[in-house]
Amino acid sequence: MPTAASLPVGDAPPGIVVKDLALRYGRQTIFENLNLEIRSGEFIALLGASGVGKSSLLKIIAGLATPSAGSVIGSDGKPLAGRIAYMGQQDLLYPWLNVRQNVTLGARLRGEKTDDAWADHLLEQVGLAGRDTLLPSALSGGMRQRAAIARTLYERRPIVLMDEPFSALDALTRAKVQDLAAELLTKCTALLITHDPLEACRLGRHLIVLAGHPATLGEPITLDGLPPRAPDNPQVLQSQGRLLRMLTELHQ
Repeated sequence: MPTAASLPVGDAPPGIVVKDLALRYGRQTIFENLNLEIRSGEFIALLGASGVGKSSLLKIIAGLATPSAGSVIGSDGKPLAGRIAYMGQQDLLYPWLNVRQNVTLGARLRGEKTDDAWADHLLEQVGLAGRDTLLPSALSGGMRQRAAIARTLYERRPIVLMDEPFSALDALTRAKVQDLAAELLTKCTALLITHDPLEACRLGRHLIVLAGHPATLGEPITLDGLPPRAPDNPQVLQSQGRLLRMLTELHQ
């Protein structure tokens, strides 16, 4: 049965270096002179109000959007292209493909042999075992999002970028899939956008808030111990409260 060891091994995953990044739309500046370094193998949770620029930053790092200025590169000095698995806010499942075909889409587009054992493992872990032949139209919104999460994890890339990947899940399923993501991403460099302080504290090594106009990155909150952390972990509860205070004060 595939496990976390099925992810890339050997060389450490590259970190991410964001340098002097700017994004402008006409006269509106979303952010400017933005600098961020995510070290190899770290899991960063990014929080902030809707519209502040979190998703735009993630898309620029993923190579899906072009900044007005600045650069994004791997900590090894190489481009990040081809080394990223990205999951946006929407599931973006192809309606004419069944669940399995959607999960293994990347491999099939690259002309690679699909790893059915790995797909089966992921589908079981996200609660979609036995539903692999269903079309997206037969799935609930939460099930579609779980299929999209499985598709992202199937890629086994050293860098994983996720934009609110658990937002449509009920509380119990969310906790289970958070646990799965924490297990499978232990060998990856990961950046997660979330509006949920508890989620950030369960999964993130460093928690960072993006706020302001133009937006700037606050000082990170660092948590000890390996994720997933228990919801009643004293450090999680304390950090969750600190994050809530920060977010409330920033948006009063």
